Amino acid sequence: MMNKFIRIILIVAIAIFMVNSPLIHDYVSSIKNEAKPVSKAENLLINEIEIQAKKYKIQALDAKIDKVWKAMPGYNGLDVDITASLENMKKQNTFDEKKLVFKQIEPKVHLKDLPPAPIYRGHPDKPMVGFVINVAWGNEYLSNMLETLKKHNIHVTFFLEGRWVQKNPDLAQMIVAAGHEIGNHSFSHPDMKILSSPRTREELIQTNKVIKATTGIIPKWFAPPSGSYRDETVGIAAELNMGTIMWSVDTIDWQKPTVETLLNRVLGKVHNGALILMHPTDSTSKSLDYLINKLKTKNLQIGTVSEVLDEKRIMKNISILGNANY
Repeated sequence: MMNKFIRIILIVAIAIFMVNSPLIHDYVSSIKNEAKPVSKAENLLINEIEIQAKKYKIQALDAKIDKVWKAMPGYNGLDVDITASLENMKKQNTFDEKKLVFKQIEPKVHLKDLPPAPIYRGHPDKPMVGFVINVAWGNEYLSNMLETLKKHNIHVTFFLEGRWVQKNPDLAQMIVAAGHEIGNHSFSHPDMKILSSPRTREELIQTNKVIKATTGIIPKWFAPPSGSYRDETVGIAAELNMGTIMWSVDTIDWQKPTVETLLNRVLGKVHNGALILMHPTDSTSKSLDYLINKLKTKNLQIGTVSEVLDEKRIMKNISILGNANY
């Protein structure tokens, strides 16, 4: 009985100490200060942001194997960041569409999750195109093409033949110094469709070694010469950590078309996510400046293969109706 009485006394004493302790008092005060009540106006603002956010929401689109286009990358979705948007509007405590903050939502399935398959284009919702420039000859046109790309502050992907790199290390280094992406275009330009598996592997490995030794870059993309391949070719490239790149729009510039023919050929077929095949030729060199300008008027950005295939959503503007233009 005495022990029980003593325990009660101790509990009461501890309680009194805690109530009167300066440390405890300061801690409780800090919690009260942090837990500021949300005003009615702020609650209304949060509700309005949440309601408006539903109009802007766009679901992420998964990467997939398409029956026609083979491997196709995914594309990020779009959502409103409620907390960040509230912070942007708290000062005026009024909803303002222009102060909405957006966040991108990644798809669940990525290009790297798909089985090995060739890639012909980027996502059809992405307003961007990539130049696929295969280089095994045409040295006399490279400088002018690089100057045009520099003028427009555009970086694209040059697929270099290994044998060409060995003979022209200075030109390969010049392309890299200009900030362009480098891909593998085989070593000796064979028909990869009929090449044996050991030879295919040798062609790709040898090219990567030459490009690495010359430029310090290890390619992540492979473009088979003349677009000739078989499934095994794509599988071997994947084992060497390279995706196989094809194209969806062809300049056919090796046939030496007129500038007008080349431009009509490209501009008549270009689309979101297009990979545009070209070479260092007289036709392409003379067409490039005008082609870039015309693609810009179509609201198409121009970039590397990696940029076109990236899932990142291109944000242009948000209309007053709440529709994302992308």
